[in-house]
Amino acid sequence: MTYCVALLLDQGLVLASDTRTNAGVDHVAVFPKMNVFEVRGERVITLMSAGNLAITQAVINRLRDAIKRDDGEHLHNVANLFDAARLIGEQLRVVYELDNEHLKNHNTEFNASILVGGQIKGEAPRLFSIYAAGNFIEASQETPYFQIGETKYGKPIIDRVVSHDSDIMEVVKCVLISFDSTIRSNISVAPPIDILIYRSDSLHADCKQRITEHDAYYASIRQAGQTVCARYLPACLTQIGVDL
Repeated sequence: MTYCVALLLDQGLVLASDTRTNAGVDHVAVFPKMNVFEVRGERVITLMSAGNLAITQAVINRLRDAIKRDDGEHLHNVANLFDAARLIGEQLRVVYELDNEHLKNHNTEFNASILVGGQIKGEAPRLFSIYAAGNFIEASQETPYFQIGETKYGKPIIDRVVSHDSDIMEVVKCVLISFDSTIRSNISVAPPIDILIYRSDSLHADCKQRITEHDAYYASIRQAGQTVCARYLPACLTQIGVDL
């Protein structure tokens, strides 16, 4: 399991993913779930994936191979983000046709989901959530974010704080608190956290960072969240009639 969240804002995009992959408590590894496809000054397309790692890696490899071959449609030449999402969905279907029967023989489900966000010159930044079947939906001002993976622990803070017109750096803080909440409640999610801050019309993924457990900024965000809870939660519970 993993946790990925992507937010579409007036100022751009914030995308973040953890890096933990595990197949049991005694088999834990670190794999990046964020992949960036960039033609500087022309397009930035970022994919984040959750589910069966072999499936999502197969999709990413097929997308990169298509760019190398350059004999048809690929992420470096599609006209818009909708076409990019469609292309990624098509590759998911190809991998399904190749692997699904073999997975069934081993009692394993075809489980994969992908978030794709970015900007192609000539259109505004866009964000899509792609399902295992290859179909997808697009974010809007009313629904400005998507999550995949282990979503339930980090969702409430984003629901309460984030809107399409939120300040991008305030959203980064919110995302890190969301990750901290998820990491504390689920062993299958853990740092390092890959985070990309993309500002509209920059057409360059110049603000991508890997945040470790010991990162000073992340530690300050975690501490601030703990302080707020310790200070205000008892009073809130008393106000609604819960005895402590």
